[in-house]
Amino acid sequence: MAFAATAHADELTDIQAQAKQLREQNAAMTKRLADLEKRQKALETKPAVVTINPVDAMAADLPYKAAVKAKPIENDDICWHGVCLYGNFDMGLSYNQHGNPFNAMAGGPLNYVVEKASNGSQFATGANQMSTSFIGLRGKQEIADNLYAVFNLQTLFNPASGMNANGVGSIVQNNGLGAAGVLGTANAYGDSSKAGQMFNNAAYFGISSPTYGTFTMGRQSALSSDLVVNYDALSGSNAWSLITFEGATGGGGVTEDRIYDNSYEYRLNVGPVRLAAEVQLRNGGNSSTGNAFEGDIGFDYMGLSMDFLGGKIYDQNSIATTLSSAQVAGISANQASAIGTVLGYTIPCSLGCVSGTISDNTVFQLGVRYTIGPWKFYGGYEHLSFANPDNPLQPGATAIGGYNIGFVNNNNYISNRNQDVFWVGAKYAITPTLDVAASYYGIRQHFFTQGAAPGATAFVNMPGGALNLGSLAAQQAACANNSASETNCAGGEDMVGLAIDWRFARHVDLYAGVAYSQRNGGLASGFITSNGNTVVGANCSTAPTAACPLKTTVSTFDPGIGLRYQF
Repeated sequence: MAFAATAHADELTDIQAQAKQLREQNAAMTKRLADLEKRQKALETKPAVVTINPVDAMAADLPYKAAVKAKPIENDDICWHGVCLYGNFDMGLSYNQHGNPFNAMAGGPLNYVVEKASNGSQFATGANQMSTSFIGLRGKQEIADNLYAVFNLQTLFNPASGMNANGVGSIVQNNGLGAAGVLGTANAYGDSSKAGQMFNNAAYFGISSPTYGTFTMGRQSALSSDLVVNYDALSGSNAWSLITFEGATGGGGVTEDRIYDNSYEYRLNVGPVRLAAEVQLRNGGNSSTGNAFEGDIGFDYMGLSMDFLGGKIYDQNSIATTLSSAQVAGISANQASAIGTVLGYTIPCSLGCVSGTISDNTVFQLGVRYTIGPWKFYGGYEHLSFANPDNPLQPGATAIGGYNIGFVNNNNYISNRNQDVFWVGAKYAITPTLDVAASYYGIRQHFFTQGAAPGATAFVNMPGGALNLGSLAAQQAACANNSASETNCAGGEDMVGLAIDWRFARHVDLYAGVAYSQRNGGLASGFITSNGNTVVGANCSTAPTAACPLKTTVSTFDPGIGLRYQF
């Protein structure tokens, strides 16, 4: 018991010592906390001294109460179970020095680039200047381990009228009105790969694998169109990019083939290298949808991207202008006859008839892009060769969108027509939300021997037919005397475009731009503002003379401003 009492006494002494130590630590911590509260109160009551002149300082130099970290941008895509709705609206105001009234059907509803029917000045609604408005639905769904089903449906439209983009329809609308003899009666028109289809820009599906690539089928862009889109500083701008508005560069020489029907496409990435192949299968029969084959190889390395492309497209249909008044009368006479005049059958024009020049084309392309800091540099080259078709079409041939070709020219290219297209451009990010871009585009056409086109009632010609304006020597002499006398003369087209784009709010941007375009020689032949019109002067008559020569150059400029909403 004595030993036990001694042990308890020692334990009590230890506990008392520990309690004393804890009381001392608590007192020290209380004093320290009081000092900290006193210092904090002094800091809060002390006025801030601004040592920087707010007028001269950058915003980042000014004092702030606290640094607030911005919230990360949330993904607000409109998606459900892998299916996403997306779109673009683009509309503003535009002035055209030489143009035509607004067309509710065309995707590019004004003659932003100088065209055959361009006439007086126009100040009008500038729809689809910086880009073409569209609405789309795309999806991606995993169907097996690392294997996905994909699809895309997209329609381009005119936001001012609500109509699907329909370039061919805009031509039919102006049949008989596009000639110089009826100035002021035609509105803006132009051939296009979009012809009023429900899904005029894309309607395809397929399967995709990160390892084995992507295979798609349906209506989709030609590989030559993809190259133009990817290597143009002003890509997608109808008002300020020549190769976007005219479309022929992306379509292997004909804008109607910028989008392929009946197409099959395969893409594969191997490290920095990408490979692609695409084929369009012909409809068969009397149709302008012919076989097409394109292949592409490209790579990305240290900010540099390059693509090389080659292709062959058959039975391409180019609509250069509207039907003349005589041709409209010829179609009417054919349809009024029970058996059809001249042909022995009636030409169907259920949606409307057009004139078409048919060709088999060969295309080679090169695209280059280099990115360094806020700068992006672009460049491209394309060589086009047009030849008479191996499969001549007959009057009434079906064209895209359900239209018919009433007058068929199968003999325009006695010798191959060769064109060279080239462009350079740059884009600079002034701030993360403000870009400026500029581009130069050039087209050069070489002289070629041209066949005679069908007349007002002939409806069709075949390869090996009559020459235009007589012999080769006569054609060369005509072009030497007047370089814009015929479309087969050597000629050129040039355009310089400039645009600035400010994304002042999420999904919405404000833009402005201007472009100057001009044509000369054979590429200006038949234009209202050139061929057949003499230099303005008091003593000039309608017939060209040495004092009043024919104009062989046409030009226009088109400043514009607009607002764009993308989602």
